[in-house]
Amino acid sequence: MLKIRQEEEKDHLKVFHLTEEAFRNMEHSDHQEHFLVERLRKSEAFIPELSLVAETGDGEIAGHILFTKLQIIDEAETFESLALAPVSVHPDFQNQGIGSQLILHGHSIAKESGFTSVILIGHENYYPKFGYEKTSNFGISFPFEIPEINGMAVELVKNGLKNVKGIVKYPKEFGID
Repeated sequence: MLKIRQEEEKDHLKVFHLTEEAFRNMEHSDHQEHFLVERLRKSEAFIPELSLVAETGDGEIAGHILFTKLQIIDEAETFESLALAPVSVHPDFQNQGIGSQLILHGHSIAKESGFTSVILIGHENYYPKFGYEKTSNFGISFPFEIPEINGMAVELVKNGLKNVKGIVKYPKEFGID
């Protein structure tokens, strides 16, 4: 039995350790995701309703996901979107669908909150099953070099990225200029 709920302050230390463990052996990680979560919680980009934990029946936190505000900027306009980063599942609970449940639940809350899209950098074989496709399909790029197949976006509503083009601008807490 798994319960997905909004993260609470009492969860912060558990989420810190869970995130550290989740990324410890990940090849494409800077192993700083747990510090990123802490910085983002204190940022203007933070949306408490979109910081979610997956809790087991015995109250153990098995996973966490965080969506924060970001912008897509072109010469004339700025568009609001969300960054999905990171999604963390404790190694003891990986490959059980917890990450999928967190993503789908987060998408639902984001859509109910009026957001129309989500941007992420992630594994090209995992995220397309949630509707993610290359950001280049929408005319959206990143302010740094990444393999094109790893920069992805999803429209939470029909045409959520229609006429949205530009460069992703992450909150300063991501450490990206």
